[in-house]
This record gives sequence, structure tokens and C-alpha cells, in this order.
Amino acid sequence: MPFIKSRNILFGALALAFAMAAPVHAQQKSVAITAIVEHPALDAVRDGVKEGLAAAGFEEGKNLKWQYQSAQGNTGTAAQIARKFVGDRVDAIVAIATPSAQAVAAATKDVPLVYSAVTDPVAARLVPSMAPSGTNVTGASDALELDKQIDLIKRVAPAAKRVGMVFNPGEANSVVVVEQLRELLPKHGMSLVEAAAPRSVDVGSAARSLIGKVDVFYTNTDNNVVSAYEALVKVGMDAKIPLVAADTDSVARGAVAAYGIDYRALGAQTGRIVARILNGEKPGDIASETTAKLELHVNPGAAGKQGITLSDELVKSAAKVIQ
Repeated sequence: MPFIKSRNILFGALALAFAMAAPVHAQQKSVAITAIVEHPALDAVRDGVKEGLAAAGFEEGKNLKWQYQSAQGNTGTAAQIARKFVGDRVDAIVAIATPSAQAVAAATKDVPLVYSAVTDPVAARLVPSMAPSGTNVTGASDALELDKQIDLIKRVAPAAKRVGMVFNPGEANSVVVVEQLRELLPKHGMSLVEAAAPRSVDVGSAARSLIGKVDVFYTNTDNNVVSAYEALVKVGMDAKIPLVAADTDSVARGAVAAYGIDYRALGAQTGRIVARILNGEKPGDIASETTAKLELHVNPGAAGKQGITLSDELVKSAAKVIQ
């Protein structure tokens, strides 16, 4: 009996030693991901996060527990999801888009929060700057240089003077873009004409209110607008007003052109940040990131339906042509 007891103690000690020596990523980790709404760009971010984690050695069903919930466009639901995930004591929460990131930030100051597809995380009060925050928050922004967006508008519609924008005044990332365009467009001989769409169901009526007042529509990554993009496309076709987007996924849905981010790649970039946290880094020690990987997508068929013809030079310069 003494021999058996000693052997059990020895095996127990060896097992503990092996467990302590095992790499961090071999242990079970939990990641919860939430998005304010489901649409192609945000879905691409979600899928990219999973790819980025897998590339770093964290795979669902092996050493990663993964859960996902969409707020379906409701900020109250986003807050409920945030509180649930915090209560679950997951190893990291990934919040896609500004409203969801703000909801999680309000719910916890200690559970690691990695935001993604947030245009201006500083204006959204997620981080004090793009440098390491010293808090529980870091992430990857989808900010775009608006001068390049204006250049695309001019290439699509050279004669345009009035740029229409439908946006949600309650979404911080959209408010930032509106304010910047008000300042930048006059420098290019253009002006901004705005219409508010506080809910997705308001997008079509807001767009119709701009008929006769604008020469071209510009859409940023406003989640209400993107989730109801077909309503805006219908107005563009009916009124022969071309749509220029910041989101390349919107081109397949009827925008004439977009110079924007590969959101799946942004998701993978976000996933790599999450993996660093799962491997032991503190989110407050990781600087917020942006991406320089932009692509031009064009849709000549949509252009024809919206009353314009894209130049051969523009089409030939595109990374992707939607037929």
C-alpha cells in the first residue's frame, strides 16, 4: 500500500508539472463575439476573427470556446449581450462596430475588450488615443482617408456638386464622418446634404427626401444604412442618383463603386490581437491598429441603372469588377 500511494503521488506530481509546462494556447480559452447587426461587412469581420484565431493556434472545438450574438440593430439588446458576456467571465470579448463596442466598454473595466470595425475609437471614447490605452481595451479600426473617398466620388461623377449622405445621428462613427465631410467637401467645390435615418427602416424614406437635392450619394459604414442598403439602391435607380460606398461589400449589392477595406482581412487582423491576449499580453499594452489594405470595387451594371457610365480607366484600375 505505501508503494502504491507513493506511485500515485509521483504520477500526480508529474501530471501537474506537464500541465504547468504546457503552452498557454493548449489550454481551453473562451472568446465571446458580438455585432450590432448582421450585414456582409460585419459578418466578414466575424468570420475573419475566427480565421485569425485559428492561424494563431486557437480552434473552436479544440482549445477554444466560441460564442456569437447579434444585437439585431438594437442598442438595448447590445447592452444585454454585453452584460451576459461579462457575467460569463470569458477570456476576451470581441465587439464589432461602434455601438456594440460602446456597450461592452460600459459593462466592464476588466474583461479584455477587442473592438473591430470602429471608425473612430477615440471619438467613441473607447480609448484615449491609438497608443496603448493602459485599460482593458484595444482593437482594430476601419478608418478611411476621406480625401481618397472624395477623389473616388469625383471620378465616378465628375460633375457632381451636392453629395447626399444618409446616416444614423446616434452612431458615433457616422457623426465623425459627417463632420469631416462638411469641412472637406467645400475644398473640392462640393457640399454635403444630409438626411437622418435613426433606424434601418428609415433609410429608404431618408434617401427619398434627398431626391432633387443631391447629385450623388455617399455611404460610409453606417450600420443602419448598410443593413438596409437595398432600400437606398432602389432610390438611386429610380431617381438616377449614383451611389458611392466606403464598403466594398456594398458594390455587389448595388453601389456603383467603393474604395474600401477588406473586412475579412480586418477581422483576421483583429483575431491576431485577440490571440495575443489569450497568450498572456494585456490589452492595455497593445496599441490600437488600422489597416492600409484597401481595394477598389466597381459595378458598371449598377452605374448604368443609376444613370452614369464609369470610365474605362476607372474600371481597369479596379481590383474587382462586379458584372
